[in-house]
Amino acid sequence: MKKLIAACAAAIALAAPALAQVKVGVIIGTTGPAAGLGIPYKNTFAILPKTLGGQPVDYIIRDDASDPTNAVKFARDLVVGDKVDLLIGAGTVSSSLAIADVAAQLKTPQIAMAPVGAEISKNPWMFASVQPAPLMMAAVAADMKAHGIKTAGFIGFSDSWGDTVLNGLKAHADANGVKIVTDQRYGRLDTSVVGQVLKVLASNPDAVVLGGSGTPGVLPLMTLRERGYRGRIYQNHGMVNREFMRVGSKAWDGVVAPAGPVVVAEQLADGAPTKKTAMEFAKLYDQVYGPGTRNSTSAYSYDTYLIADRAVAEAMKKAKPGTPEFRQAVRDALESSKEVVGTHGVYNMTATDHAGVDQRAVVLLRAENGDWKLVK
Repeated sequence: MKKLIAACAAAIALAAPALAQVKVGVIIGTTGPAAGLGIPYKNTFAILPKTLGGQPVDYIIRDDASDPTNAVKFARDLVVGDKVDLLIGAGTVSSSLAIADVAAQLKTPQIAMAPVGAEISKNPWMFASVQPAPLMMAAVAADMKAHGIKTAGFIGFSDSWGDTVLNGLKAHADANGVKIVTDQRYGRLDTSVVGQVLKVLASNPDAVVLGGSGTPGVLPLMTLRERGYRGRIYQNHGMVNREFMRVGSKAWDGVVAPAGPVVVAEQLADGAPTKKTAMEFAKLYDQVYGPGTRNSTSAYSYDTYLIADRAVAEAMKKAKPGTPEFRQAVRDALESSKEVVGTHGVYNMTATDHAGVDQRAVVLLRAENGDWKLVK
């Protein structure tokens, strides 16, 4: 009898599909200037399911200290040394673009958690879970037109993120009758932007658009308020985080910003396509980190997981983790992602669109008393 039981157990074990671990390298800046973004990114990975595409998953997380040079080193180490099947990151545009070169060279799929812009179409191995800046800034330009705004000033980072926000605005400004009258920049580590703000005020714009992110993105807002600016102020989707609002306090009141719908999930109409997923994520995140703590950034990690989960499940039908064939299969599956309903939007990737979101991924918000209100 014992031999019969043992034989049956062996037969069942042989018949059951073997589970193979999927390795994912995650590169985010949990220290440095972008830590305000990186920490929420990391928080979400701690509460994700322990499987990806039905297989056990190992998330190997590295802190690039908000430095693209570190991001490149970690990306190479993760692919060559740890033999990851997928790279996720980074949380900033500059580090994401730096990683992309490694992903392309080593033929490893990458999902950037930053709006990497036009560069995404040049690299078949890079995808993104964050809305492209032109899509988000279209909502800003439309709001300007609705409020009779004819001129706008810009203050943003003197790096790729500042360029990304400004170029997104430029793509829609003319069509909405808006002229950009000044372009002022500052560094992520700068402690003052008085000079830039004075130049903006001298141009007397009807509105000012800010192109920063993380805690340093609050600096020009506070300086504009201190110098008495009374026009409309727009932030970008890299600033929609209650932690950043606490830094600026009352300076935020009246600020308008584009965002993914997850930020105001409770305020969405019941028929909104992302509401169910957004509410599920909000419940999951808030149970662990406290009521109202979820934000755009943490939700991007969740959407990245949803996209990767679908792609890995498809790739498992063609190859085994840990092989070049599997990495290729994941890449191909990402590119054919269809109707993946996330918290920020509904993802439909194609060979020419590796972000895959549309107007369903955008809402316009207004800051009031330390919280965000949906602009209807």
